[in-house]
Amino acid sequence: MKKSLCLLIVLLLAFTNLTANGNKEAGASDAANQSVELIMGSWRTDDAEQMKAVLGEFTKKYPNIKVKFQPTIPAEYNSTLRLQLEGGIGPDVMYARSFATGIQLFNDGYFADVSNVLGYNENYSDSNKSPWMTKDGVPFAIPFAAVSHGIYYNKEIFKELGLTKPKNWDDFLSYCQKIKDAGYIPLANGLADEWDITEVVFMNIAPNFIGGMEGRLAYDSGKKKFNGPEVVKLFEAMASLKPYLPSGYEAISYNDSNALFATGQAAMYFDGSWTIGTFADVDFEWGILPPPAPAGSKSEYITFHADAGMAMNTSTKHPNEVKTLLSWFGSSDGAAALAKYLPTGFFPMSENSVVIQDSHANEFLNLNKGRGTDVRWAWPELLAGEPSGYTLMQEGSIGVITGYLTPQEAADQFRAGLAEWYTPAK
Repeated sequence: MKKSLCLLIVLLLAFTNLTANGNKEAGASDAANQSVELIMGSWRTDDAEQMKAVLGEFTKKYPNIKVKFQPTIPAEYNSTLRLQLEGGIGPDVMYARSFATGIQLFNDGYFADVSNVLGYNENYSDSNKSPWMTKDGVPFAIPFAAVSHGIYYNKEIFKELGLTKPKNWDDFLSYCQKIKDAGYIPLANGLADEWDITEVVFMNIAPNFIGGMEGRLAYDSGKKKFNGPEVVKLFEAMASLKPYLPSGYEAISYNDSNALFATGQAAMYFDGSWTIGTFADVDFEWGILPPPAPAGSKSEYITFHADAGMAMNTSTKHPNEVKTLLSWFGSSDGAAALAKYLPTGFFPMSENSVVIQDSHANEFLNLNKGRGTDVRWAWPELLAGEPSGYTLMQEGSIGVITGYLTPQEAADQFRAGLAEWYTPAK
């Protein structure tokens, strides 16, 4: 009897161990045995309520996994996250910058390889994976959300002045002059928040001037010079905007620009899809224009940017639960929740089809049809050294608008700065 009882105990222990090991598969969860709380880091402080709704949908399916959304002030996210990770107090799961910034955190051992998250290969296209993948093909985050760039425009002012869609950059500038002559501010953008002029103006129009992704890769391979004629023309285009910016543009902040467009004082506004909700209740009709290409250009491009991935902390105490969450984001249920609850203008990157309800969000997406798309120019390669391509684009843009630099000087400074650390620029 004792031998039978001992044998039964051994068999039970073996079965328990086998079951436990079986539940350790990538993407599986120990949630059936215990309740855990994950901390999610983010730079999107504005998304607290939306992410609470998204994560609520996740917890309905996995009731023993709670996720606390804990964002950081956007401008401080990169430095704060690194300090947290270095100090061993980083979040379990977190928004990940695409390309160089994210790769650095992976190389430093803080972001985990997510290739074994269930559904990773099935739920994302190769092009959507690439912004969060090392050069040797290791994914350090799942694709999460993309944003688009364009030009907001006041349809009523356009109708009043008999304006339609500008055919090219010269046509666009003639529109700006007509709008100014009619007593309106042509463009709402200012320089007080320097990222605005860099990301939503310079990087908005850049693909049309440098030739989209193919052109960008030609610079990165050394086939084109970073102070070549296309770059000079791009800085010339930035300089040409000066007469059409608001009076006192040097002190106009991003929020000021939003207000100028929302109140009907400005007819157009370079910005991204993330701002759609800001203009939900304005008392005029508005739409989205694609950034115009230079006259004579054979192709048009849109900056459709891989904005946020979702990474796992290599030091998390709950890796299986994190993988369960990451797997769910790419599933049909997760993608549907993101499409429903994420702020308007943030687009889920899963291959699972979703329905976008907002007409203006669809207008942004429709800009991609018949046009090439690429990410913001600085992101793939030019953020990895100092001075970064981002900083040089920013300094050049502000320099040519204020008159401190000529377009040629801005282009030369751009190349010289990059050449300090980036071989293709030398």
